[in-house]
Amino acid sequence: MISTYDTKFSTRLETAAAAKALLIAKLRPKATVTDPLFAQREALRAVELNAVRAARLQTRADAKQAIAEAQEAAVQAQAALEAEALAAKRGARKERKVLSAADAKAKRDAKYAARQARR
Repeated sequence: MISTYDTKFSTRLETAAAAKALLIAKLRPKATVTDPLFAQREALRAVELNAVRAARLQTRADAKQAIAEAQEAAVQAQAALEAEALAAKRGARKERKVLSAADAKAKRDAKYAARQARR
């Protein structure tokens, strides 16, 4: 241990210089160590990135396809509703024609019966 009571000025200067040298040594840049697997890791990262991009692209394509299918289904449902409404309208028109034809026949028969009754 360093005795703090018997220190001389030169000893304190040496201790301070040693501490300062240690601090400066900490701040000095260290020699770089090149990783031998750097290129391989970079290639692996590139492969993983491409895989992630492909998955995202596929997800977007699937979402667009689902939206397109939903829109097509909505168009087909609307067309089916319109066709059903048109068929119902045509059926009602045919029914009215049949009823008016029957009504007209009933009027003709009534006129004919009235004519026959007058004779």
